[in-house]
Amino acid sequence: MFWHGCLLRIHPRQTPKLLLLEMAIYSDNERIASLLKYLVVGVGGFLGAIARYMLGTYIVSRSGVRFPYGTFVINMSGCFLIGLIVTLLAKTTASQYWRYLIPIGFIGAYTTFSTFEYETLRAVQDGQAMTGLLNVALSVIVGFAAVWAGAAIGRVFV
Repeated sequence: MFWHGCLLRIHPRQTPKLLLLEMAIYSDNERIASLLKYLVVGVGGFLGAIARYMLGTYIVSRSGVRFPYGTFVINMSGCFLIGLIVTLLAKTTASQYWRYLIPIGFIGAYTTFSTFEYETLRAVQDGQAMTGLLNVALSVIVGFAAVWAGAAIGRVFV
């Protein structure tokens, strides 16, 4: 992964030592930038997962489990947050790392439903309403079938 860009820089007459030096310099910068992205996503993910757990636990303790209010509130608030944050980040000159931290890391761990809804919104806004509707239909139907199949296979091992 870190070397992929180096392969584009290989020239037939280049000496092996020079090539290795270029690869080392290029890969160190790329590696640091890539690792920093992963670290920022991880920190955001940690915080999002903790927020999800805390809020979900609180809501269930207040409302019971008859309806999955905790999951519902988390999914809807995640949808709101991803719409707000992605729109605000698109209009600013903020560092790219805010995108890794908040929408990808924090909101991604907080709820993946928000990403699903945002991608559907983008498809509709881009004039691809059928793609958006297909995404909704397939996600619900195939998602339900996948949960059912996973549970069925799990019962075989229990």
